[in-house]
Amino acid sequence: MARKESQIVQSGERENVAGKAINNFILLSTSDSDFSLIRPHLEYVSLPNHLVLHEAGKLKFAYFPNRGLISLVVVMKDGKTAEAGIVGSDGFTGTPAAVGLNTSTLQAVVQITGEGFRVEVGALQNVLASAQHLRLMLNRYAVVQGMQVAQTAACNRLHNVEQRLARWLLLTHDRVNSVSLHITHDFLATMLGTDRPTVSLAAGVLQRKGIIEYTRGAVKIVNRNKLEGSACECYGVIRQYDDELGLKWTRK
Repeated sequence: MARKESQIVQSGERENVAGKAINNFILLSTSDSDFSLIRPHLEYVSLPNHLVLHEAGKLKFAYFPNRGLISLVVVMKDGKTAEAGIVGSDGFTGTPAAVGLNTSTLQAVVQITGEGFRVEVGALQNVLASAQHLRLMLNRYAVVQGMQVAQTAACNRLHNVEQRLARWLLLTHDRVNSVSLHITHDFLATMLGTDRPTVSLAAGVLQRKGIIEYTRGAVKIVNRNKLEGSACECYGVIRQYDDELGLKWTRK
């Protein structure tokens, strides 16, 4: 592969056929030749808050966010949920499609409003048959996402809610690049697999320490360094996975 084909294109320097700018890390990082193969299949979509992109089961589309945040959620038979991972402009949803599978055990739901692109699973798999560099990138991301899901599962079992909330806020801040996150305690409780009063207590502790500010429907990160000190080891582990993918987060 030519050296110039593997260089990361700057945000906004690529567009889909309709002229919509691309800011997704994977789509900017793949080779020129592979991008030309996937480009005709990139359909621009808005991603409003709480939109369910797919339920657990058959996959129809893979999504590549430009901005915003998508949660990957495990839904039990009784309706209880817990977040298994998050996807921002760093990645894509529907990772099983990258290895030839058409089903997922996870629900994907938009947690913070954004926009991006979707590709029909069949079209994506056809492209990957010829797009070696893109296939490698998607496979690497799928493996790393699996590691993140495993780390999150251990975190939800072994660490207290305050630590888990700090870890979640840090990961979200990395991907959204805003200190103001428009989320409610109810939704945080759903993502962390606990109840609203428990999340409210944990948020109250962080607020009294001067780490965050909570207003109705929003959380503001006031002191990121202290927030990192309040998080468990899982944030650092997941950051290492991000480094493996070559992600360099810039934060406001």
